[in-house]
Amino acid sequence: MSARTQVLHHVNGRLSLRPPQSESLVSLAMALNAAPEMLGHERDLAAVLSSLKAVFSDKAPSLEDFEREFPSLCFALATGVGKTRLMGAFIAYLHLAHGINNFFVLAPNLTIYNKLITDFTPNTAKYVFKGIGEFSINAPRVITGDNYEQQNITGGELFGEVRVNIFNISKINTEVRGGKEPRIKRMREVLGDSYFNHLAGLDDLVLLMDESHRYRASAGVRSINELKPLFGLEVTATPFVESPRGPVPFKNVVMDYSLSRAMEDGFVKEPAVVTQRGFDARDHSLDEIERIKLEDGIRLHETTKVELLTYARENAVKLVKPFMLVIARDTSHASQLLNRLENELFDGRYAGKVIQVDSSKTGKDEEEMISRLLSVESVEEPTEIVIHVNMLKEGWDVTNLYTIVPLRAANARTLVEQSIGRGLRLPYGKRTGVGAVDRLNIIAHDRFQEIIDDTNRADSPIRLQRIILDAPESEERKVSVQVESGLMARLGLADAPLVSLPERDIEDASAIFTPPPVFTSEAERQAAQKVLEVIGRYEIRREQVPTTAALLRPEVRQEILTEVQELLKPTQGTLLTDETTVDLAAVIVKTTEIVVNQSIDIPRIAVVPNGEISTGFHPFKLDVTGLHLQPSAREIVGQMLRTNEQFTLATKAGIKEARLEDYIVHALVDFDDVDYFSHAELLYDLAGQMVAHLMGYLGEEEARDVLDRERKLIAREVHAQMVAHFWEHATEYEVQVSRGFTGLKPCNYTASVGQTAHNYRETVADRSRIKQMLFGGFSRCLYTLQKFDSDTERRFAVILERDAEKWFKPAKGQFQIYYKLGSEQPEYIPDFVVETDSVILMVETKARDDIDTSEVQAKADAAMRWCQHASDYAMKVGSKSWKYLLLPHDEVAEARRLRDFLRFEYK
Repeated sequence: MSARTQVLHHVNGRLSLRPPQSESLVSLAMALNAAPEMLGHERDLAAVLSSLKAVFSDKAPSLEDFEREFPSLCFALATGVGKTRLMGAFIAYLHLAHGINNFFVLAPNLTIYNKLITDFTPNTAKYVFKGIGEFSINAPRVITGDNYEQQNITGGELFGEVRVNIFNISKINTEVRGGKEPRIKRMREVLGDSYFNHLAGLDDLVLLMDESHRYRASAGVRSINELKPLFGLEVTATPFVESPRGPVPFKNVVMDYSLSRAMEDGFVKEPAVVTQRGFDARDHSLDEIERIKLEDGIRLHETTKVELLTYARENAVKLVKPFMLVIARDTSHASQLLNRLENELFDGRYAGKVIQVDSSKTGKDEEEMISRLLSVESVEEPTEIVIHVNMLKEGWDVTNLYTIVPLRAANARTLVEQSIGRGLRLPYGKRTGVGAVDRLNIIAHDRFQEIIDDTNRADSPIRLQRIILDAPESEERKVSVQVESGLMARLGLADAPLVSLPERDIEDASAIFTPPPVFTSEAERQAAQKVLEVIGRYEIRREQVPTTAALLRPEVRQEILTEVQELLKPTQGTLLTDETTVDLAAVIVKTTEIVVNQSIDIPRIAVVPNGEISTGFHPFKLDVTGLHLQPSAREIVGQMLRTNEQFTLATKAGIKEARLEDYIVHALVDFDDVDYFSHAELLYDLAGQMVAHLMGYLGEEEARDVLDRERKLIAREVHAQMVAHFWEHATEYEVQVSRGFTGLKPCNYTASVGQTAHNYRETVADRSRIKQMLFGGFSRCLYTLQKFDSDTERRFAVILERDAEKWFKPAKGQFQIYYKLGSEQPEYIPDFVVETDSVILMVETKARDDIDTSEVQAKADAAMRWCQHASDYAMKVGSKSWKYLLLPHDEVAEARRLRDFLRFEYK
């Protein structure tokens, strides 16, 4: 693997790039490999273009021309995928792989300009270089259009300082009106020249253009051309410019990650268009259509708010507060909408929850508007509806926009593309599988069919097919690796340390410490295999064999001999080697000794209720603060734009309940853990609290409409709160130990062909890749190879190899310990199991900041209970007790002894 390819993997891993970002970085590396003359100023543009066409011709058919006076490549990534992080990856790679130190980043407007400055500033939430160790001490210097005149430009050059210049092209465009020179070109006495000429004189300047579709032909960009950069890198979600004849595609696209691909891969929300069932715009005036769309938008917004609240409660994740975006025709219309939303609709319930964002605000009003807009993601900020005139432009990145109500004229394509552009980002960073949480709704009663027809066209951006790019050098071929326990290797029953990976693919076989097998003949190995089969049956014979040590008893060995002879009868002829019969008794003695030495006794434990069991829910006060569902005269229907799948907001049951509470109670008893006869009093109490809340802002018939349509949603929200108050009592609980010991399961890993097996003592330079590495060289580990999730784990293994009797990292299913996480019960897999001369330890290493998180504590509680039950069993059979250790990562150092960590026992 070349040094530059190593840098490519290094940047990809340290920045945790998503596949489309990684693919873009690979595309840049491909371009520089194909046309290395791009890195110098003496080049023939036509020849460079020809070289790149040869590489990208069948992968990026849009590469026809640079469209500039220097090589410029466009990376078209759908909104929400992460273009700013990609620019950071470009800069890191170009510096580390090619020694480039100077970069000029163009922003299209003030919003993105300020966002870029923040994201390129260390210790900010979305710092683009977070994880790049080379920049942790000497962070790139950020020079902006506001501070470049105060910079000491001559300082730092001798030390290879990386400089990121960030300028606002809209400001430069203003400065060049009337043929004037931009301010950046004016003379500076300190430099003896202008800052512009200083940049133009650099021999390693690379130009990066954010949202490049916004200023391709502007006067400012034409002026920037005079910088004569090595090359340009453009990022945009819209790789075309508008013209009177329609969109004109860029001719320099080398990476095209379309919206449809982002949707298919689950990186963004799924957009849907929403209307009323049977709605006909011809039956309504324009004012009535506007009112209906606003009302239905609010209804859908309130439903989404409850869905998000319920999802957060059911899954123990952060709460997301959704908001609705209304697109107005002009500032006058926006003011009218503000008045309508705050004073006319739903009895003024949204007063103080609506902001108008446009150029009509000045002074303190503008400051307040901007402050509220920037805080709209906060659950404490009251804004639920944002009104904007020309759509909020690029750079305003929020994850909680769920409902859009467009009220200005636009063709279907423009309406969809502009609407979804700001609302596609996912609040949890990935799809949840819950439709309402993963969906962006566009309220378009009067344009519903038009939008559906347009997005079903073959050239719709939602329909475009993906383009796959190859790596600049041969991609690593991945294979599945199954590592058997060291027991199998010692018996000669594991053919190679990597069962699914040929031995020749391990470049450093010396890193794997494997003692010679005890059995070398095929007959002995067959006999040993049968002995293991019989021992496997003894796992459940607790009375006879409570631990592996009992396998060494003469009477147990004799029984094993009898059973093995019975198993071997059909193939007795195969046990003849060189006219000599295998000594089965000797094989059993050796095999049982190795089993004891190469095992840690792990009992199979289950806690089951014994006697009469009762369950229920403690009474509690219902939290209804986030619930403001609204009535509807018609059924609201939506259609997913990508898949054409339809959904409805709610439907009436058609049954009029005698009591309003009955709508909720009858829906609650559908849950498996709710019994009407046992819980009726509580159910009606909770239903009564909900009805009282609804009646607080609705009339009786309106409340009945909401309860009828939304009974299932309301029941889900009530049940999600009930789960937190669940109790279970039994006459007694019984701990059942079904097995005294269990065999070690094989570990399954993914590895690369040709991968080096590293010695566990080897210091890892690039810690971001440690999860991809295989480690060996162990003498006390019960597996020949292991993988570590962090360098902390590797260092702890060093301590174990010195101080423990034996240890291993367990595979999935080895313990079958489950913990409570929201409504789920995932399996907990400990980091290490360690046996010492007096105790067996279950160990978890965690970042100190994560120790007190609810998930880590839930795992620890479950593991501690398991260890207590295992210790109780051990006391009965005379074996070693168990302890659970929860270690902060910064405590793991080789100067420590294993017994020093006992102070971290979890109790």
